[in-house]
Amino acid sequence: MGFTDKVSNSAQDGTGRAKEAAGDLTDNRDLQAEGKADQSEASLKKAGENIKDAFKK
Repeated sequence: MGFTDKVSNSAQDGTGRAKEAAGDLTDNRDLQAEGKADQSEASLKKAGENIKDAFKK
């Protein structure tokens, strides 16, 4: 996994966590769901990059 991919995935995960927390504070279920979706997408990207890295070795 390239450095920029790691940074991008971490940023997306962090953004998702922030959205989810903001949704919790404001009781906004749409924002909570959007945050969880961002986190899930970042996790899937990380997993895909880890698989690619495993096959490169």
